[in-house]
Amino acid sequence: MLPKESLKDLLTQKELSKTDKLLLCLAVEPETPKAVKDVHHLAMSSGLRTVKKWNVSAYLGAASELAVRTAEGWELTAKGSQHVARIAGPLMNSPVPKVASSLRSHLVKVGNADTQKFVEEAIACFEGRQHRAAVVLSWVGAVSLLYDYVVTHHLSAFNAQATARTISSKQPWQPAKNADDLARMKESDFLVVLEKLSVIGKSVKKQLEQCLDLRNGCGHPNSLKIAEHVVASHIEILILNVFSRF
Repeated sequence: MLPKESLKDLLTQKELSKTDKLLLCLAVEPETPKAVKDVHHLAMSSGLRTVKKWNVSAYLGAASELAVRTAEGWELTAKGSQHVARIAGPLMNSPVPKVASSLRSHLVKVGNADTQKFVEEAIACFEGRQHRAAVVLSWVGAVSLLYDYVVTHHLSAFNAQATARTISSKQPWQPAKNADDLARMKESDFLVVLEKLSVIGKSVKKQLEQCLDLRNGCGHPNSLKIAEHVVASHIEILILNVFSRF
């Protein structure tokens, strides 16, 4: 009923009572009754360290219409399942835990410390519903990875291609020696050069250009409003086409 990945996000909600948080634990694989030790382990592994001081049986026993203790352990009643659906509804179908978990799985593979910091901050912003900041920082982390990839594998070819083409800024390209030098180029031009070098394909470039447009919209003062599904889509595109590849 409730994905385990969503539990961590839900257990951080300060407005939820201790009983509600324990009921949420029962909603993870609800077909499996849980002993008190199972509830403790599930809650603690999801970040709720204080649960070890709680009298789980007392809290659940007081919610007699919502949970029942069978011979195998604690289970949700029908009313308990409905109650959990009400309190977790907006978050049960949220893409935040899934996307944040996916991004974290790629974080350990990032060798550049500065890029790691960008991605860590992007994850924290996404989990904290700071949508515009998550868009900007996830983009910065992705571009940082691409810069490092070019410097390591294609720097000479990149400089040759950048020098040969007319950059939209109309400024002659001064050959780059490191990632900081690559940042002198407009990011839209940078994507064009990557496509010319076959580092990314045409379709990937189009998707990344859309991500760049969203990043520009989120990175400047304006009235733009976005919801978490837009941010999740943005981050998933970056995960699939940048973080998992470079």
